[in-house]
Amino acid sequence: MRFGPVPVSEAKGAILAHSVTADGQKLRKGLSLQAEHIAQLTQADIREVIVARLEPGDCHEDEAARRLAAALAPDAASANLRVTDAFTGRVNLLADGPGVAVLDVDALEMFNQVNPMITVATVPQYQQMGPKGMVATIKVISYAVPEADVRRAANLAQGAVRLARPVHKTAGLIVTDIPGGPPNDKGIAAIRGRTEALGLDLCDVQIVPHRVDALAKAVSRTTGDLLMILTGSATSDPDDVAPSAVRFAGGRVDRFGMPVDPGNLLFLGAMQDRPVIGLPGCARSPALNGADWVLSRVACGIETTGSDIAGMGVGGLLKEIPTRPQPRAKRKE
Repeated sequence: MRFGPVPVSEAKGAILAHSVTADGQKLRKGLSLQAEHIAQLTQADIREVIVARLEPGDCHEDEAARRLAAALAPDAASANLRVTDAFTGRVNLLADGPGVAVLDVDALEMFNQVNPMITVATVPQYQQMGPKGMVATIKVISYAVPEADVRRAANLAQGAVRLARPVHKTAGLIVTDIPGGPPNDKGIAAIRGRTEALGLDLCDVQIVPHRVDALAKAVSRTTGDLLMILTGSATSDPDDVAPSAVRFAGGRVDRFGMPVDPGNLLFLGAMQDRPVIGLPGCARSPALNGADWVLSRVACGIETTGSDIAGMGVGGLLKEIPTRPQPRAKRKE
C-alpha cells in the first residue's frame, strides 16, 4: 500500500486518509474518492489530499477483517458467537447468549505477531459473558494489509475464539442458619441473580441448621443439576461443618480454599455426578468474587480442578467490598 499526499487531480480511486470539509460537506476518512468527490474538492480549491492506494497483493481493511473473523470463528453458530458486519476495518464477535469465553491463547498471541496492523483483542480467558457481550474485536489498523499476512494470521488462529454455553439447567442452594447470623434473604437473592445470569433456574432453596447431620440430609435431598452451599458461619477448615457434611452424605471435597480475594473460603467437590460448590460468605454480596469465577466455569461444563483454582491467584486480587467483616487493611484508630 502507498500512503501519502497526492494532487487532487490524481486522487480518483484512492482512499481518503483524513476527513476533509469541502463546501460545507464533510468527506470522511476511508472514503473511496470518485469523480464527484474530486469535483467537489476542486470546487472548494483543495489541491492536495492524503490518501492510501492499494497495490497488487493488498487486501482492503474490511475484507481483511471479514476473513480474519471467519478464521477465528469458522462456524459462528456452533461457537455460540454472532459476527458483526465489517466497518472501518473492524469486526466484532459477540456472545450469542450467556456463557464463558474460551480462547486458544497461544494461537491468538501468534495471530497478533504476524503484522502490527492485524490485531485481535479479547476478554480474559473464561470471562463470563452475557448475551451480545463483546468477546473479541478484530481490527485492521491500516487501510490495507498484505494478502499474504491475512492468510498467515488466519491459518494460525483457526477456531481460536468460542463461547461455552451452560450445560446445566438448574441449581440447588442450601443455606445454613445460625442464631444471630447474617440475614438469608439478601444472600439468596444475590445467588439467584448469579444463576439467572447464567441461564440457570434456582429450583430448590433449603434453609437448615448449621450442623453436619442436618446439612448432610439436605445435601442428599436437594435437587438441581449443581448444588451450592452457603453457610451461616464461614467455612474455615477442610473438616468444618459444610465439607464434613458433603463427605458424610457420600460426596467428596476436591479443593478447599482459593487464592482469590474476596473468595478465599470456597470449596469444590461433587455428590455423585453433581458438582458441589461451597460458597464463601462474600457470595452474599452481588459484587464480583472468586465464587463467580468457579460457578460460571462449572455451569458451562468446563473442568475446574484444584490446579485450575490455584492458577487463579494471578489477577485474583479483586476489589474490596464493604460487606466483608475483615477488611484487608487495618483501620486507623
